[in-house]
Amino acid sequence: MVNFTTTEFEDAHKAISSSIRKIEKAQETLSKKEPLPKAQLTLASRNLKALRMALCLIEREINEGN
Repeated sequence: MVNFTTTEFEDAHKAISSSIRKIEKAQETLSKKEPLPKAQLTLASRNLKALRMALCLIEREINEGN
């Protein structure tokens, strides 16, 4: 298994948090469009779920390392 430093986990946390904010903003914009772009909204929703899951795992690793 690959070992990552706390700094690498913190950098990944920042990058993923930024991606989450961007997708949430895009999702908000998409939800206001007519006709409603269901496929894009579904994709954004699935991506958000995956990124939030990754964020939780990173946070766990950071907390266990301290």
